[in-house]
Amino acid sequence: MGDLLDLADRLYTGAEPPTHRTMFGWNGELVDVAAETAFVAAFSNVAAFNTDAGLLLADTSSWFACAAVHESLRAWRDVRLDTAVFTHGHTDHCFGVDLYEKQSSERGWAPPRVVAHEAITARFDRYRATKGYNGIINQRQFQLPRPTFPTHFRYPDETFRTRLDISLGGETFELHHDRGETDDHVWIWAPERKVLCTGDLFIWAAPNCGNPQKVQRYAIEWAQALRTMATLDAEVMLPGHGLPIIGSDRIRTALTDSAGLLEHLHNETIRMMNEGARLDDIVNTVTAPPHLLDKPYLGPIYDEPEFVIRNVWRLFGGWYDGDPSHLKPAPAPRLAAEIAALAGGTDRLAQRARELAAAGELRLAAHLVEFATQAEPDRPALHAARAEVYAQRVAAEASTMATGIFNWAATESRAVAEAEHPELGGYAG
Repeated sequence: MGDLLDLADRLYTGAEPPTHRTMFGWNGELVDVAAETAFVAAFSNVAAFNTDAGLLLADTSSWFACAAVHESLRAWRDVRLDTAVFTHGHTDHCFGVDLYEKQSSERGWAPPRVVAHEAITARFDRYRATKGYNGIINQRQFQLPRPTFPTHFRYPDETFRTRLDISLGGETFELHHDRGETDDHVWIWAPERKVLCTGDLFIWAAPNCGNPQKVQRYAIEWAQALRTMATLDAEVMLPGHGLPIIGSDRIRTALTDSAGLLEHLHNETIRMMNEGARLDDIVNTVTAPPHLLDKPYLGPIYDEPEFVIRNVWRLFGGWYDGDPSHLKPAPAPRLAAEIAALAGGTDRLAQRARELAAAGELRLAAHLVEFATQAEPDRPALHAARAEVYAQRVAAEASTMATGIFNWAATESRAVAEAEHPELGGYAG
């Protein structure tokens, strides 16, 4: 499976562009990256350290990929799992422990232990309370046929707050906590092997620090964690998504570039907040440095800098965006009806939305078509226009976050339009 490392090299040098496939499109492919150290590529990756006392795993992958990961690891080293470390509680990283527990039971081995940051327990509790909402998010974000979200979680056997050193087979593995994509994030440093496991603090894309459908993220603390990791002189870096990076210079550069992007977005947002700017002003003023977004490992193909700015505002400024009309707004349908009346009717709004979309003014077009369908939500002709506008928005976007939401909107309206006009069913968008 050396091809994985060859591909990783091509991605880093820019010979091949990173894509959603190179980030997520794996199902248990395994490659050796250091002595007794393996990397298993899956939708979310797993790093395995074989020691004289058994395996230590950084994550166990998702509920839909964990079985393939388990089979790959058994083929690599058919030994006992001693410790699984969850880098965080996102559901694509912390499933499948039961497979190792079953194997231990069948062979008379001591069961594995799970170690995680102490905040993960509150996360799992919250997931159980909001399983319906999270299912809808997954359906919308990944274009699934139905809401999908697990309801059973493997709570840890041991938690820690700031740092925990694990001694296993005569080796020390350092577990460090830093807030970043989550409040329960852990990164792992194996100093004897010079191997660094970042979890989702590095994913071969612009940091997932602004996700518009998820809870708070922490840009400046994330950047500080990246800079700390960059000082370690790691020779192998194993990310939560995407492929390994080999070589201390490459690793240091990738980490410091990622930190620089987050620091710029954070610092510029705070600067404008301190000057009294509204959120709208900041979002439309602050941009990411092109020389960073052009890096092969920082493209906005999953999350976007614009969304990071909103998360920085949310953390430091709350939900009020500085526009007083948004503090206690009129109901959206009532506002939409008034706008439609002023414009000369919902048909006129829909027509103008199509005109703007054709001219490339997709943001304005989306506003107008939303006003039209909110004012008259049952009219198929308006939804046909809405489906067209959002299909064009999908075609113009690169990030999973934006395309998922816009695709959802287009699909919603296409269903209404096709119910009245079945001949539109062939419209692909």
